[in-house]
Amino acid sequence: MYNDIDESYSRVLSALNEGYAAFHKVGAAAIDPGLDTTVELARRLGDPQNAYRTIHVGGTNGKGSVAHTLASVLQSAGYRVGLYTSPHLLDFRERIRIDGKMISRADVVEFMERFKNVEHGFHPSFFEVCTLMAFWCFAKAGVDVAVVEVGLGGRLDSTNIIRPILSVVTNISLDHTGLLGDTEPLIAAEKAGIFKPGVPAIVGEAEGEVREVFERKAVEVGAPLMIASDSDEIKGVSAGHDGVQCYATVGFGEVISPLTGECQRHNALTVLEAVKSLRRLHLDITDDAVRNGFSHVCDLTGLMGRWMIVDRKPLTVCDTGHNPGGWRYTAKRLREFEGPAVRLVIGFVSDKDVGSVLGLLRGIPRLHVYACSPSVDRALQAQLLAEKVDDAGLQLASVDDDVAQAYHNAVADSSESDMIFVGGSTFVVADFLASRQPD
Repeated sequence: MYNDIDESYSRVLSALNEGYAAFHKVGAAAIDPGLDTTVELARRLGDPQNAYRTIHVGGTNGKGSVAHTLASVLQSAGYRVGLYTSPHLLDFRERIRIDGKMISRADVVEFMERFKNVEHGFHPSFFEVCTLMAFWCFAKAGVDVAVVEVGLGGRLDSTNIIRPILSVVTNISLDHTGLLGDTEPLIAAEKAGIFKPGVPAIVGEAEGEVREVFERKAVEVGAPLMIASDSDEIKGVSAGHDGVQCYATVGFGEVISPLTGECQRHNALTVLEAVKSLRRLHLDITDDAVRNGFSHVCDLTGLMGRWMIVDRKPLTVCDTGHNPGGWRYTAKRLREFEGPAVRLVIGFVSDKDVGSVLGLLRGIPRLHVYACSPSVDRALQAQLLAEKVDDAGLQLASVDDDVAQAYHNAVADSSESDMIFVGGSTFVVADFLASRQPD
């Protein structure tokens, strides 16, 4: 039954979406470099981000998986945990969770009413408002610790007003090059901007010049640095029943996760090294809590869209990976599929390196591409994507701006033994999942 809170929530959510510039809608125009606005507005709200311990998680790929898994482990250890991630897939409130549950509509309404009284003189972005909302909601709920995912970059990201107990950067690859730099070392320098004096830093993977950037920054700010890929904590990886991934570890026994694929091994190692660091900071995290957190990460945190199986006949998978770094792993998994055909329902936003992604798909046998366009202003139109698909020498099966229609085209062409993969953009996955919701 529709009530006053629902009506108020609908009203303030419309105001939030329409009244503040959002990167997911307009791209770089929504970015106001610098932290001054966030710092001042947080001060006017009473600096809620200082009311609890925080863990800051950045990186090009994997930061969502790492953030959710860390939150799940901490919940399993008995802590009251806030989790801030972006973007959302189906519901705005997915961005802000407390012990895995989305904040209430009433929380959103209360914050926005309060925020109206403090924002005068400033023009914050959508993401700045969301970040402040998360910090305020976590303080109101009395969380013990909050896991905070960087939105974009690191150094100038509005989440970077926190003083975390641990900083984590998963990896570096080319993404958002117009804003962060067009080389991996330049991007690494931006992401290393979350390092803080005296605060331990974990970097998942880093080699060559990228590693040197992190090492220099750690020395510069006095942050103890650990590169997780140097660790031998994970002795082996195997596939378990029902599609789970099993890690044989040195210190935690057998760790099982529903998040699968080669990339998740790197993420798992990053989380395990982060747990060791948190233990040294006197957080009480048992081995059982680690194992439970890994195995129940989706149930405990609501994580969606990471090689997410939504159907079996045909096997239908969606994944939010959206840059060449992430697609290297996706392409490998598609290549390993042994069924009659792989049907790829893909779309992108216009600022992505689509050519490099499509290049990774060359040579995959029996691959059919269904070009579509996500329902955001920044979307690359399906016809333009189709031209790029042709240029890459891939087999184009259909062109349709609507994600749901492209998926239906793929289903119509499929046998039960085929695979349908939906992705290319978080927004494609969001459109796809929304189309599967009951009316």
